[in-house]
Amino acid sequence: MKLEHVTKRYGGRIALDDISLELREGELLAVLGESGAGKTTLLNVLAGQTSYEGTAEGLLPCSYLFQSPKLLPNLTAEANLRYVLPKSLWEGVGEMLAKVGLAGREKSYPHELSGGERQRVAIARAFLYPHEMLLMDEPFSSLDLSLKKSLLELVERLYEERRQTVVFVTHDVHEAAMLARRAIVLKKGRVVGDFSIDGDAPRDFFSRQPVEEELIRALTNEN
Repeated sequence: MKLEHVTKRYGGRIALDDISLELREGELLAVLGESGAGKTTLLNVLAGQTSYEGTAEGLLPCSYLFQSPKLLPNLTAEANLRYVLPKSLWEGVGEMLAKVGLAGREKSYPHELSGGERQRVAIARAFLYPHEMLLMDEPFSSLDLSLKKSLLELVERLYEERRQTVVFVTHDVHEAAMLARRAIVLKKGRVVGDFSIDGDAPRDFFSRQPVEEELIRALTNEN
């Protein structure tokens, strides 16, 4: 998948400014930046949900995981998954809910689940849907520390198992370093840094990763 000289304007404001980016199949990419940097706009370009100047080649069908889980309130956890899936995949719903820690909660409605459990349903739905790419827009930002840790580990396990192409937006340097295999830094709509992250390196959620210093410098550099 390749973007070449992509620019997105909203009236007189430039949200993305001449971005060129190549994304490899099966890659787990973090898009890091402060509010207003153009992160969500970039996701919308990858999803084919907005017009833009420039070219985009090889865009993939995608699932979307939002900060707030968008579940249908009148359907159970398992029915929320089945609602978006072809019937040929319904048999995998129970297994996937078990993988995300919701065994025994299949018949629960969203209002009967905690916030973390609802996000687990949304994660299960996003990974089970047979799309080649998953886009995640700040899915961990509103969670407390222990829940964030468990869901980061969950997404990493599912990624290693299924190897979909994953692009996730975050403003949190530590999240990017813990989960991604590569991170780009956006600033005022431009890519100001592109970093490889060793996927085989030990990752301790409660310790700073070596790449974090580089990411912080890219975020705070005034040039």
